Order: sequence, then structure tokens, then C-alpha cells
Amino acid sequence: MELHDVWFVLIAVLWTGYFFLEGFDFGVGILTKLLARDRPERRVLINTIGPVWDGNEVWLLTAGGATFAAFPEWYATLFSGFYLPLLVILVCLIVRGVAFEYRAKRPEENWQRNWETAIFWTSLIPALLWGVAFGNIVRGVKIDQHFEYTGNLVDLLNPYALLGGLVTLTLFTFHGAVFTALKTVGDIRTRARKTALRVGLVAAVLALAFLLWTQADSGDGKSLVALVVAVAALVAALVANQAGREGWSFALSGVTIVAAVAMLFLSLFPNVMPSTLNEHWSLTVTNASSSPYTLKIMTWCAAIATPIVLLYQGWTYWVFRKRIGTQHIAEAAH
Repeated sequence: MELHDVWFVLIAVLWTGYFFLEGFDFGVGILTKLLARDRPERRVLINTIGPVWDGNEVWLLTAGGATFAAFPEWYATLFSGFYLPLLVILVCLIVRGVAFEYRAKRPEENWQRNWETAIFWTSLIPALLWGVAFGNIVRGVKIDQHFEYTGNLVDLLNPYALLGGLVTLTLFTFHGAVFTALKTVGDIRTRARKTALRVGLVAAVLALAFLLWTQADSGDGKSLVALVVAVAALVAALVANQAGREGWSFALSGVTIVAAVAMLFLSLFPNVMPSTLNEHWSLTVTNASSSPYTLKIMTWCAAIATPIVLLYQGWTYWVFRKRIGTQHIAEAAH
């Protein structure tokens, strides 16, 4: 296997890790409006992801940096062609981080309610737009012979990509509901399981349609295996959720996300960004990659740094592993 193939796999792993971790993170943010009934319950939801949300975003930064260094042509075409939606995602992530940090800085009800509303919308919008973006990456966009995107924003809002956005939105919300049930106690835990069932059924229908569409367009035997694993894991997650086995349900919903993202990258390879104008103008792991020397240096750096990142992030989850409920929320805002 060539180094550019290795880095395609590593970038796929980074995006998979990001969607697995930030997926439930976004889902919990969305549930602050859909599940929580009052301010203490919203605080419970926010506190379940409070210690980990910023660590989850490290995966996005690493995926973006790795793409820039390993496949500069891919990075340039992607970030210039998808400039507006990616800018919206970036602004949402900035506002979302500020909302988490500033929400409890003042005791006024309006102040806290406005930041809670910001958390909801800045969780929902990226959850939708990431699916739209990856739908377009897999489907292909208008790339000319100079590897430049020649389409417009409307071209990105095609039925396949929009369906992908709905899949990530509902799947992340389901993932977040299962995580909430795993991390809370009392009535909110029970209602989280009920919400997970309703959202999960919708996500299952949308995901099946999207993955079958992907398989019909660009799939092969390997992507078909990933499709079957994703669908089976989602069904099993719903069954485990109904049985009150939150740990199994969360693990299986994570497997669903991992298998679904793996299917997209399997369908994409060896392209990294297909051209709908001419297949010979597509960006591939070969024509979009950096020099072998650059990839070699990156591989050594990744081999040293990755285990450290995984250890400290795993330790964070272990330290904050206990369930919480409204009884753990102090009456005062500070």
C-alpha cells in the first residue's frame, strides 16, 4: 500500500472519529430544546457533554490539517468550492463554544435562554450541513481540468446531498438521545429512551434510502458489507434501547456511524473528489497528494502523537463517566 493510500485511510478514520464523538455532542445540543422541559434539565444535558465537547472537536481540526498536508489539491478544491457552507459550520462551532462557556456567566434568565438557543441552532445546523457536504463529496461536483470547482451553491443543494444532510441530522440526534439515556438518571433518562426510539426509526428509514442510493451509484462489494453492518447495527441499537440497555445501544449507534462513514469512503476510493464534468478531471489519491517525503514525515509524526491524543481523551471520558440528574444541579446559577 502506497503512503497516499495510507493517508486516505487515516483521514477516513479521523472523520469517522469526529462524527462518532461530535455526533452525540451535536445530538445532545439539539435535545436541549426537544427533550429538556426546564432549565435544570437543560443544564443536565449540557453537563453531560461539558467536559468532552471541546476534545471532540480536536478530531475535526486534525482531519482538516491532515487533509491540507497530505492532499493539498483536495483541500484547496474542497474549501474553495464549499466555502459558504463550511464558513457557516465554522461560525456555528465558534458561537457554540462561546455559548457553552458564557451561558452561566450571568444569572439573568434571558441571558441564559439566549445562549441555550444558540447551543440548539449551532448544533442542528452543522449536523445537517456535514451530511450535505459529504453527500456532495461522494456524489461528485463540477471540477474542471484545473481541479477547480466551477459550480455554485445551488449545485450543492441536490436531492442526494440534502438526503445525506437529513441522515446525519437524525442519526446524530438519535446518537445523542442514546448518550443522554446512558449518562442521566430519573425521568429524563426514560424520556431520552422514548425520544431515541422515535428519532431512530426516522433515521433508519432515511439512512437505508441514502446508503442504498450510494451503493447503486458508486458502491462495490466492500461498501455493500459496510452498508449491511450499518443497517444491522442501527436496528440492534433500537432493540437495545427498548430493552433499557443504554450501553449496548450507544455502542451500536456508534457502530452505525462508523460503518456508514466507512461506506462513503469505500465508495469514494480511489477518488477523493469526483468530477461530474469529466471523470478524468477527478481528484484522486494520486494526483491530489503531497510528495512521498512529506507523507513519510507526516506518518512518523502521526505515529508518535496519535496514541497520546487517544490516551488523554480516553482518560477524560473515564473521569467523567458517572450519570447525573437534576438533583446534581445547584439551585443557584453560579
